[in-house]
Amino acid sequence: MTVRQDQLKNGFRIVSEHMPGLQSAAIGIWVTAGGRHERIEQNGIAHFLEHMAFKGSERRSALQIAEAIEDVGGYINAYTSREVTAYYARVLKDDVALAMDVIGDIVLNPVFDPREIEVERGVILQEIGQAYDTPDDVIFDWLQEQSYHDQPLGRTILGPSERVSSFSREDLSGFVAEHYGPEQMILSAAGAVDHEALMKMAEEMFGHLQPHKGLIPEAARFTGGEARQEKDLEQAHFALALESPGYRDDGIYTAQIYSTALGGGMSSRLFQEVRESRGLCYTIFAQTGAYADTGTTTIYAGTSADQVAELATITIDEMKRAAEDMSEEEVARARAQMKAGMLMGLESPSNRAERLARLVQIWGRVPSLEDTVAKIDSVSTEDVRVFAEQMAARAPAALALYGPVSGAPSLADLQERRAA
Repeated sequence: MTVRQDQLKNGFRIVSEHMPGLQSAAIGIWVTAGGRHERIEQNGIAHFLEHMAFKGSERRSALQIAEAIEDVGGYINAYTSREVTAYYARVLKDDVALAMDVIGDIVLNPVFDPREIEVERGVILQEIGQAYDTPDDVIFDWLQEQSYHDQPLGRTILGPSERVSSFSREDLSGFVAEHYGPEQMILSAAGAVDHEALMKMAEEMFGHLQPHKGLIPEAARFTGGEARQEKDLEQAHFALALESPGYRDDGIYTAQIYSTALGGGMSSRLFQEVRESRGLCYTIFAQTGAYADTGTTTIYAGTSADQVAELATITIDEMKRAAEDMSEEEVARARAQMKAGMLMGLESPSNRAERLARLVQIWGRVPSLEDTVAKIDSVSTEDVRVFAEQMAARAPAALALYGPVSGAPSLADLQERRAA
């Protein structure tokens, strides 16, 4: 399998990977315009725009967009994150050109019919309401807000309902004009694809766009803080975030191995101590997420009101213990889990196309899998212990609590325990 990468004269980027033996392909446009690219009065508009792309173009109605892909047995979808908005499809190899045509059409030619805007506004407001009814969704929004307080990166992707209620057709068009230039777009494809054919289609569809430098997002600053909301729920939800490396920092591999060993599976420390040995919860995990210039290691658990304090203090104690006695076996297991998860995921053309786009967005190129595996393998047990000590004692932290949490320790309490 060979990765190929090109760029049109106007800055539009194309990356693809042919996967021999496959009869299908994943193809999409990744636009470097997500939640962190919004001004405060625009919060939620990138997600609103993603919804509107499927509500009709200059050439197709909303129904025709869906039928064009589903008539050939494929599927089409989109998502908005804090750093990108993606529009993608999965089709059989003979229908790649069709998928490219449909995706290009919805990205370049949305009509923003006022009637459809009102319909979709209602859908998104329902989505916001549903998120607030889902504790283990809303708590991560609060945690993000406390981690990056008063910054675009800390705002919700869905946006507040009052903003969503006021967006106009002009607001949507304005965001496109600001952020949907050719230099902000990446065509990524994997599976049964031909790079030269993709290049030709990209030139025909996107080559006329004028170069347009997008707005550079505000640099991230991990601020830390606490959000706590008492509510009559069955469980107390606990989420702790600690500042970690971003994607452009090789320390990301150490951070991911650490979080896997700490709480990444059934054999992890937190799972074994908090759930298996003490029975304090059903769900507990640790994970490391990253952006271009920052990252967070997050620990989440749901437990009963009378056990949340014990769970929180044990979590800190396990973090401190990891700095002292993280073993070679644990690090080796975490490395194996990390490599297996990555390599198994890349057997899917959809996952592979997304990886290609993300790497081009972050690095401007696609590092080889061999290079990535080598960096994972190069992380030593001592590296993980040093990182664990930083997480346990010094890394800036944010805390979110939701539910019957009156007995839960504060962030200041946890900081005191970290320092002890």
